[in-house]
Amino acid sequence: MINFLILPILIPLVTGVLLIFASKRIMLQRWIAGISSVIAIIFSALLVQKVRVSGIQTLDVSSWEAPFGITLVSDMMSALLVLTTSIIAFLCLIYSFWSIGEAREKFYYYAAFNFLIVGVNGAFTTGDIFNLFVFFEVMLMASYVLLVLGGKKAQLRESIKYILVNVISSALFVIAVAYLYSVVGTLNMAHISVRISEASQGNPPGIITVIAVLFLIVFGLKGAIFPLYFWMPGSYYAPPAPVLALFGALLTKVGVYSITRTYTLFFYHDTGFTHQLLSFLAIMSIIAGVIGAIAYWDIKKIIIYNIIIAVGAILFGVSAMTTDSLTGSIFYLIHDMIIKAALFLLAGIVIAIAGTSNLHKISGLIKRYPGLGWTFFIAALALAGIPPLSGFVGKLLIVKGGFEAEHYWGAGIVLMSSLLVLFSIMKVFINGFWGTPRAYKGEDKVPVGKMLIAPVILVIIAVFYGAGSEFVYPYILQAAETLANPEIYIEAVLKEY
Repeated sequence: MINFLILPILIPLVTGVLLIFASKRIMLQRWIAGISSVIAIIFSALLVQKVRVSGIQTLDVSSWEAPFGITLVSDMMSALLVLTTSIIAFLCLIYSFWSIGEAREKFYYYAAFNFLIVGVNGAFTTGDIFNLFVFFEVMLMASYVLLVLGGKKAQLRESIKYILVNVISSALFVIAVAYLYSVVGTLNMAHISVRISEASQGNPPGIITVIAVLFLIVFGLKGAIFPLYFWMPGSYYAPPAPVLALFGALLTKVGVYSITRTYTLFFYHDTGFTHQLLSFLAIMSIIAGVIGAIAYWDIKKIIIYNIIIAVGAILFGVSAMTTDSLTGSIFYLIHDMIIKAALFLLAGIVIAIAGTSNLHKISGLIKRYPGLGWTFFIAALALAGIPPLSGFVGKLLIVKGGFEAEHYWGAGIVLMSSLLVLFSIMKVFINGFWGTPRAYKGEDKVPVGKMLIAPVILVIIAVFYGAGSEFVYPYILQAAETLANPEIYIEAVLKEY
């Protein structure tokens, strides 16, 4: 049973390798990838229940005990994110069957897809800071393939920017890890926390604060916080809908998870500076995201800027560092992964029908596609946090935690952002789905019913996640307790401490 937590990494890894050898047999690829994803969901769900019943699970790879070997760690936050990733991956996969096209399928699309999931699940599960870098690189290399696959001019142009930014951030990541190792002499995350506590004794040395800021820059670039989000609107605009849904739902969230993990496990001794800085950047992210979401009349751009707003709201909760705000951040993080995937997939259907993402050229879709219209409407309400949908509980807890920590301005801005998020996404609904119906060239060839399956399931999950929050809350609270009390994580990994 101790090997259990490696399966969500191992299953897509083996699947990805197998799919390389079946690149020209499309149906075989679909079956292998689909069955593998279902198995990954089952094991991820069992892992969540195992952590719920037995506490944090650890695996010392090659039997080298922590802190000397490589350790995988599944606390409740990690397990929930792995489960959410597995579900989103499966639904994006079945959406791809009807939309991605045979040209991409024959050029290792499903293999790259699975390697991306290896990187994401690995980043959520590793208990070693250097292996976090390794899994980041696995994820990014797969994302480079998915971004350029198709060879369109916009994809190639944006991929240069995307790769350049990530190469720079990866170099900074190695430098940050090297600085950290030179100070604390270990790479195990739990051991790093112990060593920083011993070095700090209530007054952390300046180098620790410098390293904390360096890690914030590295993960901020990957997580797209203000002002480091500049690359995202263009790069995320280029790929097709299922790839965009994967990127929007998962990649930035790995950056957000990394900030959350390091700022609650390593760098919690000088919150007067590091967490104030994080709070400021989080609020600025919300403001910048709102401006972008309101300003654009392009469906994809509006949803992409809403990612930046969500990143800001989640990290504001992390910066407040109260149990309520951390619970809200985890709640909102999972909600945002689900609902962003749903919205990008729905936007993909709209674009497939209309042949454009420009709202000025789309109207009246709800008359011919009522299922699509009303699914989008519910997803929009969930995104804005209208009770009892999924965004409400998380944002409420973040705001409550913000007031408890006396961050009144920040909490007020998080609260007000809900109205502006609603305004931005309703702009899509009112202009795209209402009004005079238009005829679109080639719309009859779009398999709307089949493509709608995945986003409808995601929206149903989002509705259950909000309406059934009483059922979900104990799991989220267990995850937040580990973040608020790092000694729980440390004791689980370094048993003798």
